[in-house]
Amino acid sequence: MNDGPVYFFGGACGLLIGIGYAIIIALYAPIGAPPASADALLLYLASNESRWWWIIGLSVLTDLLFIPVVASIWLVLRKVNVYLAGLAAACIILFVFLDLSITWTNYASEMALAGRYTRAVTEAQESAILAAAEPGAAILHSRLLFVYNSLTLAAGILLAGIAMRRSIFSRAAAYLGIATGCVGILAVAGAFFTNAVNAAIIAASCLTTIWVFVLGYELCRCGRVFAARNPG
Repeated sequence: MNDGPVYFFGGACGLLIGIGYAIIIALYAPIGAPPASADALLLYLASNESRWWWIIGLSVLTDLLFIPVVASIWLVLRKVNVYLAGLAAACIILFVFLDLSITWTNYASEMALAGRYTRAVTEAQESAILAAAEPGAAILHSRLLFVYNSLTLAAGILLAGIAMRRSIFSRAAAYLGIATGCVGILAVAGAFFTNAVNAAIIAASCLTTIWVFVLGYELCRCGRVFAARNPG
């Protein structure tokens, strides 16, 4: 079977994820992290409404694009180490599920409440909207959600990087994946001991963006190799 087209499609999706992540970083950097309290969060989202709808939309799209990327990684790495390939794929798919079902669902809900909050005309309306927003705000700023999202993706990238060392991927791509996964895991572990882990979180985000770019290119290269081997 010629898996070349699958690799090409996965590679294209990887490149699109990298572009999406770069745009998200550019949108997010000027406005900073969302505040923790429900009232401050609603005002923050309302004042950056269009920017945050773009962030939510791009984040959902990049999550979905990970599915064909994972399929392509699995097809390549299962020939090297089926167990590492399976664990890596499972971790990244788990990240996609958690991110879509918890993170961006709650952000979309908070965005809708933010619009209602700014249009409220009575204190009773404001209190009711705040009460509805508090559970979502608490979830979005919980340390457990950070662990869920960051650790699953970091672990998946680390496992993929380890398996990639003995595959047709370049060693640079493999070790970039290992470095990205290690920094992501370090950021998660450090959050339990100190709040000053912003540098590690930023580094992990930047490395992940670079890794998916490189992975996309490498998958397209794999597609060319397999197409050359199976011209029919």
